[in-house]
Amino acid sequence: MKTIDDLQVAGQRVFVRADLNVPLDGTTITDDGRIRAVAPTIAKLVERGAKVIVASHLGRPKGAPDPAFSLAPAARRLGEILGQDVAFATDTVGDSARSVTEGLADGQVAVLENLRFNAGETSKDDAERGAFADQLAALADLYVGDGFGAVHRKHASVYDLPQRLPQAAGDLIAAEVAVLKKLTENVKRPYVVALGGAKVSDKLAVIDQLVEKADRILVGGGMAYTFLKAKGHEVGISLLQEDQVPVCLEYLARAEKRGVEFVLPVDVLVSAEFPDLKTKAPANPDTVAADAIPADKEGLDIGPKTRELYAAKLADAGTVFWNGPMGVFEHPDYAGGTKAVAQGLLDSDAFTVVGGGDSAAAVRLLGFDENAFGHISTGGGASLEYLEGKTLPGLAALED
Repeated sequence: MKTIDDLQVAGQRVFVRADLNVPLDGTTITDDGRIRAVAPTIAKLVERGAKVIVASHLGRPKGAPDPAFSLAPAARRLGEILGQDVAFATDTVGDSARSVTEGLADGQVAVLENLRFNAGETSKDDAERGAFADQLAALADLYVGDGFGAVHRKHASVYDLPQRLPQAAGDLIAAEVAVLKKLTENVKRPYVVALGGAKVSDKLAVIDQLVEKADRILVGGGMAYTFLKAKGHEVGISLLQEDQVPVCLEYLARAEKRGVEFVLPVDVLVSAEFPDLKTKAPANPDTVAADAIPADKEGLDIGPKTRELYAAKLADAGTVFWNGPMGVFEHPDYAGGTKAVAQGLLDSDAFTVVGGGDSAAAVRLLGFDENAFGHISTGGGASLEYLEGKTLPGLAALED
C-alpha cells in the first residue's frame, strides 16, 4: 500500500476522501474528533504544495441534497483547525465543484458538499457508481484515501475512484491499519476485549472471530441482556434480541471449551423509564443483581460490582480492544460503567485500542485525555469488519 510520501503532490489537485461524518446539533458540531484526525494528512499535503480537494459523506441523506446533512459546518471547523481559509463547494460534481476546484492555488484547500447528495455514491449498480466516480475523477489528478470510517463501504468515492487515479493511503489510514495488525498478528497477551453497544447482532461476526483469539471478553451495554437471557436470566424490559439467544448460547459454549473467559455483568442499573438525554434530568436508577432485573424495568448501565470486576479483568492485560459503551453514557447517571472501562484501560499497562464510534465519542464526552490511549480509531464498523477478517473495499482499492 503506497502512502502520500510516495506521491509527488506539488501543484497537483489531490482528492482526499476523508471522513467528516461528525455529529451535529443543528449546525453545531458536537464532536470534531474525526475532523481533527484527518487534519494532519491535509496539512502535510498543503505544506507540500498540493491543491487539496476534501470530500466526505455525512449522515444518510437519500441521494439528494438535504440541508440537514450539509458539510458546511465541517468545512468551517476544518479551516479553524488548519488555520487557513477553506473553500466550500455547494455541490459534488456540478458548477460549484468545478469552479471551486479549478480556482485552487498551490497549498489551498476546498471541501465538496456531502457526497451522498448524489445517488451514484452509494448505488449498488456498478455502472451508476462508476459514472459518479468518473465525474469525481475529472476534478483531480491524484487520490488519497484517508476516510477509514468508510473503507468498509463499496461506494464510488471509496472503491471506484481510486481505481481511476494514481492513489495512495493517507497517514490516518496507514496508522489505523498498523494498529489493527497489532490486534491480529503477534498479539501481546493477555488479550482482553471489551464489547458494548446496543445490539448483539452488530457484534456477532466479530465475537465469532474473537472467541478464537482473545483471552477474555467482557460484555456490557444493551447487547449484554441477550447474553444474560441466554444464561437463563429474566431481563425485564431491557433491550433484547430474542432471535439471537441461540447464537449467544453457542458462543458461550465455544468460549468455555477454548478456555476463554466470557464475562457478563453481575449487577446493573435499572429504571422503568429511559433517561431524558436532552435535559439530563436526574434518573435515580436502582441497582440490582444481573439475575434479578424486575419485570417492569430495563438495564441501562453496568453496576458498581461489575465495574470493579471489569477493572480487575483489564488490570493485567497486554492488549485491550474496546468497542461499544457499557451503558447510556450520554446521561450522567448511566455513564459510570463506560467511565470505569475507559479508566481500566488507562490503569493497565496494555496496548489499548478504542474501537471508534460511540466508544471514541464517550472518551471525549467523559473528559479523558485521548492521547493517554494507545489508539482511538475513527471507524467503528470498519475496525470490526477488519477484525472479522473481511476484505474492506476501500483498503483493497488502495492495495491494487
